[in-house]
Amino acid sequence: MTNRTTPQGPEDPRSVGLVRVSEKRLLLRRFLTFILPVLIIAAAGFANSYMSGFKPEPEEKEEEAKAMPVLTASAATETVTLSVTTQGEVQPRTQISLVPQVSGVLTYMSPKFIEGGAFKKGELLARVEPAEYELRVVQAKANIAQAETTLLRERSESEIARRDWDELGDGSAPSALTLREPQMAEASARLDAARAQLAEAELQLARTAIYAPFSGRVIRRDVNAGAYVRTAQSLGEIYSADIMDVRLPLTNQDLGRAGLTVGYSANVGQGIPVTLSADVAGKIATWDAEIVRTDSRFDSQTRVLFAYAEVRDPFATGQPPLVPGTFVDANVVGEDVVAAVTIPRGGLRGDDRVFVATLDGTLEIRTVDVRASDRQQAVITNGLSAGETVIVSPIRGAAEGMRIEVVEKSVELNTENGG
Repeated sequence: MTNRTTPQGPEDPRSVGLVRVSEKRLLLRRFLTFILPVLIIAAAGFANSYMSGFKPEPEEKEEEAKAMPVLTASAATETVTLSVTTQGEVQPRTQISLVPQVSGVLTYMSPKFIEGGAFKKGELLARVEPAEYELRVVQAKANIAQAETTLLRERSESEIARRDWDELGDGSAPSALTLREPQMAEASARLDAARAQLAEAELQLARTAIYAPFSGRVIRRDVNAGAYVRTAQSLGEIYSADIMDVRLPLTNQDLGRAGLTVGYSANVGQGIPVTLSADVAGKIATWDAEIVRTDSRFDSQTRVLFAYAEVRDPFATGQPPLVPGTFVDANVVGEDVVAAVTIPRGGLRGDDRVFVATLDGTLEIRTVDVRASDRQQAVITNGLSAGETVIVSPIRGAAEGMRIEVVEKSVELNTENGG
């Protein structure tokens, strides 16, 4: 048996050359893909930095801060009468429910006793059937007559007993029972009781007529003539027309401006003047009033103290009547502040600051003591002098010493606070 082997010959030179050429191409492709872009970017950056070195340096120019244009007003000195503006509802000083003190059928109702009706003090408003109470008076008078007769008889018998004792006695003093003194005391007591019954019957009879306790107006009527009413049943509600009260809420600051204190009280004609105003039938009506008292404590919910303005004779002729339920504006005349410095309200920044325009054209922030302020002006008692120039226009970002330029002066300028 013969073994056959195939000897391996040498590699083909052409194949080896092709492999080497492929490897070089692959290396070149990788170089072009990754290395070449990096070199290009680096060269571009170097060229840019090299060229920028030939640019001229920019000239630096210092800009001067522009002055802020402002509107100003001059502070003035004057005596200022402080006032407080508030609101309240009109209520009658006296308002009651009209009730009978006896029971019975209503036989009469006054035509004035109706919603909106006006009446005078002492006028008859209603009457309860009086027949039953008249009979009680007659019965009481009869009881008095009977009691007087009994007392007279006992006195006569007592006199007879004394004469008999003097004629037939042994000279000793007679006893009280012999002289019928207990019987006379009993008869006298019965007479007093009968007289008291008569007084009560007459009082009940008088109460069948219901008279107006004051001059006023009717708010409502609850019953009509012919109805049976019981004691203390409401016939209607009435109020007195002589005095109206207005309950005015005041803050702690308002109290100081009005010169009021907690628990304030004044006599009639010596209170703090108040002017009330309201729109009545399309026209503004005014009434003179005065604060005569305040509450003795602050309201725990609203933190205000209520003052009471009094209006006398609210239905006087020559002006619209001031009726209950009217919502009125109240202007309370307060105390006088002598030699106060006043500025327009727009010149007050926050609670206690003003911006003052100095002579060198800069802004100065000043802290002041403000006595009072409203929409028109602020009253200052310390920190600002008369004649100083106050900035009244809004300024954002105000700073001490900033440059300003006065473009206009205005004595009366009502702008909102912009500080």
